[in-house]
Amino acid sequence: MSDSPLEFDLDEVSPRQLIWQRFKRHRLAMVSIVFLVLIYLMAGFCEFVTPYGTETRNVKAINAPPMTIRFVDEGGQISLRPFVYGYDMHVNADTWMREYTENTNFRYPIYFFSRGERYRLWGLIDTDLHLFTTGHKGYVHFFGTDQLGRDLFSRVFYGARISLSIGIVGVVLTLFLGIFFGGVAGYLGGIVDRLVQRIIEVLQSLPTLPLWMALSAALPVAWSSIGVYFGITIILSLFGWPVLARQVRGRFLALREEDFVISARLLGASRMRIIFKHMLPSFTSHTITTATLAIPGMILGETALSFLGIGLRPPVVSWGVLMQQAQNYQVIVMTPWLLIPGLFVVLTVMAFNFLGDGLRDAIDPYSANREAS
Repeated sequence: MSDSPLEFDLDEVSPRQLIWQRFKRHRLAMVSIVFLVLIYLMAGFCEFVTPYGTETRNVKAINAPPMTIRFVDEGGQISLRPFVYGYDMHVNADTWMREYTENTNFRYPIYFFSRGERYRLWGLIDTDLHLFTTGHKGYVHFFGTDQLGRDLFSRVFYGARISLSIGIVGVVLTLFLGIFFGGVAGYLGGIVDRLVQRIIEVLQSLPTLPLWMALSAALPVAWSSIGVYFGITIILSLFGWPVLARQVRGRFLALREEDFVISARLLGASRMRIIFKHMLPSFTSHTITTATLAIPGMILGETALSFLGIGLRPPVVSWGVLMQQAQNYQVIVMTPWLLIPGLFVVLTVMAFNFLGDGLRDAIDPYSANREAS
């Protein structure tokens, strides 16, 4: 075997190892997967990661700007423990807006793995341990606060749990529908294939966003937050499966005449066994890549519907709900930190796209050349 890390003997490595070797060369994909793992972990443990709950208010800091983490105080003295300065607020006589400056008389050290507000992790574990706090007498707002004095840092990561989980749940449902209808159409053919194709053509001819809006607005107002959550997820999934179904159909049309499929059929294997045991595993990698590239669409769909006020609604916290506060251009000018949830949407969507590109190039190294030509 060669000493170079990028050279290897094809006889000594498995297909999975070859894919991993090609994937590691895609630097943006590697950075993206690290970012996505971190953001999903922080969203999954948001009660522990954030210092406050979603409805905790700081009446001393209404629409306050982000705080600066410091290691050096105003006198030039270095501190090994990070700290923030408290706010000093006054009302501008011309604009009647609250304006904040740092008050060096109030210095709040940041303590890690310390006690703070009580919460129930995943609704099961009752504790008050947080990743960081400033104690009971201080406060810290890395991303600033909203118009009710709620910590935006905490609300962003609570919102990440909702927005990111909708992407995963929605794609799982999309995969199920796409694989089922595409597989049945490609394997059975005939009238079943024609019927599925007509359904796909009708769905793809409809304008997606207006239809999303109409169906979301039709959800009963009396539904609980969980009901609206699953309703939005189903709406997004219903219009995401046709593309995958056509891809699966094309694969099945090519595979159903292969020797291993014909052999399984002659041995008496059932149609479901042939589809799920023999045909689907042959393009699992392609399905994973397609799912990775479909998740950003789900996240953007939820964000758009919630931003327009017809998706998830308060008290549910998602990135789209948080961005509702930034609909007015005056709000953006006066409190630009309210756009931070939008920055997380952009970074997450870009990370999924880079990850999908890396997986596609690793699984099919000739795909980039075909697209370029």
